[in-house]
Amino acid sequence: MKTILIAGGNSGIGLQAARDLLGHGHRLILLGRDPRKGEAALASFGTAADRASFVAGDLSTHDGVRDAARRILAQHDRIDVLVHTTGVFTFEESRTTDGLHPFFAINYLSRYHLTQLLLPALRQTEQPAVLMMTAAIPPTDDVDFARFPEYPSFNFSRDRKPIQLANHHYAAHLTRTEPGLAAGVVNAGSAKTDIMRIAPWYMRAAMKVLGPLALDSVETSARNVVEAVRHHDWHDAPAYWAKPGHFNKRTPIKLDTTTTQRLMDISHNLTGA
Repeated sequence: MKTILIAGGNSGIGLQAARDLLGHGHRLILLGRDPRKGEAALASFGTAADRASFVAGDLSTHDGVRDAARRILAQHDRIDVLVHTTGVFTFEESRTTDGLHPFFAINYLSRYHLTQLLLPALRQTEQPAVLMMTAAIPPTDDVDFARFPEYPSFNFSRDRKPIQLANHHYAAHLTRTEPGLAAGVVNAGSAKTDIMRIAPWYMRAAMKVLGPLALDSVETSARNVVEAVRHHDWHDAPAYWAKPGHFNKRTPIKLDTTTTQRLMDISHNLTGA
C-alpha cells in the first residue's frame, strides 16, 4: 500500500485518479482549496474513505503552500507519490498577494514549492515519484523564458507554454538532484472539468457542441497518472506522457541543463525552498 498525495484531488481528473488508486488499495491524501468539495469527495469513496483524508490549502500563495506542507508533514512522515493536478485556466491580468500571475503561481510555482517542502517525506520511501499534470506541452528547448517569472501584462497565448514547460524542467531537475526519485509530466488531455468554468464564453460554447466528439473522458485523462503510480518501469528517466490513456507511449524529457538550472534558481529565490 502506497501513500499518495494528490494536489487537486477533490475534483475533476484528480478526483478520478483518487478513486482509481483507492480501488487498487492505496492510501490517499487529497489537497484542495474548498473544504466542502473535499468532504464531498471523501463521502463519494464509500467504504474506501477510511483510507483517505483531506487537507484544505490555498496553493496560489507562498504562505498557503507553506501552511499546507506544514500540516501534511505533521500527519505524514512518509509520502510515496506526489501528484499535482491543481491548475487554473485564465486569460485575465491579475496578481496574487505575492505579485505573481495566478497561472504561473498555481500551474508551475506551487508545484515546485510544495514538492521541495515535502521532499523529506518523499525521501523516506524506496521508490518515490512526483507527477505533474499539464496541457499538451512536449519537452522542447525552443521556448523563450525571457518573461519568466514576472509575466507583465499576461497574455495567455504567449505565456502559457513557458509556464507549463517549466514543469518539464522541474521533472528533469528532480531526477538529476534526488537519487532514486522518479518524476514525470502527464498531458491532461481535453476532459471537461470545472477548470473550464472561467474560460471565455466562445470556448465554453464550442466545448458544449464539440464535447461529445472531441473531449477525453476523465477516466481516460486520469489513466496515465494511475498507471505511473502502479508501475516502475519508467523510473530510469524523467518522462512525458503526451496522449491520455496511452501509458506505454512516453517521451524522455531531455532539456538544456543551463536553462533548467536558471529556472530552478529563480524558483528557489522566489519561494526560499
